[in-house]
Amino acid sequence: MPQPPLTELSASEARDLMVRGEVTAETYVGACLEAIAAREGEIAAWTALAPEQALAQARALDAARLAGEAPGALFGLPVGIKDVIDTADLPTENGSALFAGRQPETDAAAVAQIRAAGGIIIGKTVTTELANNFPGKTRNPHDPTRTPGGSSSGSAAAVGARTIPLALGTQTGGSVIRPASFCGIYGLKPTLGLISRRGALLQSHTLDTLGVYGRSIEDLAMITDAIGNHDPGDAVSFEHAPLRLTEAVRQGRAGPLRLALFRSPAWEEAEPAAQAALVAFARRLGAMAEEIEIPAMAEVRRHHAHVMGAEGAAYYGPFLRQKPELLSGFITARLTESLKIAAPDYARSMAAREPMYAAVAAVLQRFDAILTLSACGPAPKGLESTGNPVFNAMWTYLGVPCVSLPLLDVSGLPLGVQLVGARRGEGRLLATARALERHLAG
Repeated sequence: MPQPPLTELSASEARDLMVRGEVTAETYVGACLEAIAAREGEIAAWTALAPEQALAQARALDAARLAGEAPGALFGLPVGIKDVIDTADLPTENGSALFAGRQPETDAAAVAQIRAAGGIIIGKTVTTELANNFPGKTRNPHDPTRTPGGSSSGSAAAVGARTIPLALGTQTGGSVIRPASFCGIYGLKPTLGLISRRGALLQSHTLDTLGVYGRSIEDLAMITDAIGNHDPGDAVSFEHAPLRLTEAVRQGRAGPLRLALFRSPAWEEAEPAAQAALVAFARRLGAMAEEIEIPAMAEVRRHHAHVMGAEGAAYYGPFLRQKPELLSGFITARLTESLKIAAPDYARSMAAREPMYAAVAAVLQRFDAILTLSACGPAPKGLESTGNPVFNAMWTYLGVPCVSLPLLDVSGLPLGVQLVGARRGEGRLLATARALERHLAG
């Protein structure tokens, strides 16, 4: 059976080939660069590329392997970095004229860890303005007339277009999971604080979370294992034993799956076809999926909006006062409204978080994961919007891990299934996701 093109392989598959010496890192990186050149004019996923630098890094990795050096966990794998995450050798402009030409002096913590693990920073991917909702130039790889989602637009589109195997994104509302759904790829938004945010643009210190994209569950586990380290430089980072997510996925889980089908307070905003697709998916699982309700989450959308708005105004408000001419009308209007959020409302929304999480944690004592939609439907037509994050923001507010799996299809376009786990429960969540895939494969 002929081997598929290199760029069709998952990151895990490509790394295995390179580690065995069947393909060099230079050859693999070259194939990715050719794929980028072939599709970039159509999808516009990148703000900056470093092809010669990437090839030089690949050659150095090949030489080190031949000299007997043990390959790193991300050996030879090109990684796209969302342009709100600092890179010492490429500009980081945050999708905004405010930061045009900005060149960081040091790598963000996650970028440094990627390099240390043998990953190759191939370029910076498009973000929406200040990682908010105002669209950038990127288009959906499945249909260029549609949005790729946001704010991690370029990262999701580049992986979805089969030009790179891995990428970093960030999520404050729905900016990792929704683009994964729209672009038909795997995406993980981990527990708040699992991946260091040091060196990444902040707009909400209690919501902002770095996440990852890949072509398989194993890919998500592999890159998160490499970069999910405690960092005292990030106030929400927490101490934990070394991650063994790859091992958890390989080992799987025993016994039948138990999934809690949760339509959520966002259900009425989902497209009828998306609602029908999820309900049919749950029926296909039979007794493995049981529909539940979580009354404690009734006001979750309002609480997320208060926290994101108030904290975003605190971080971005000075831009509105100092250089309003460099902001889009969209973000100007959003900040203006956010500045009206009253302190008591913010305080109440902060206080509501832990009791609400306790209700979710109680559900997850009975079930392996919560099953819901990743987005309201497939990627919307047009490039004026990045889509509705309502199915994601509630989980970001609670700081829980979520994974989007490209398991649904609506009108020929991808739609993700979202699994939600307990805080710090990435191993169980990814093992559950893998078991679900195995069950569906028969």
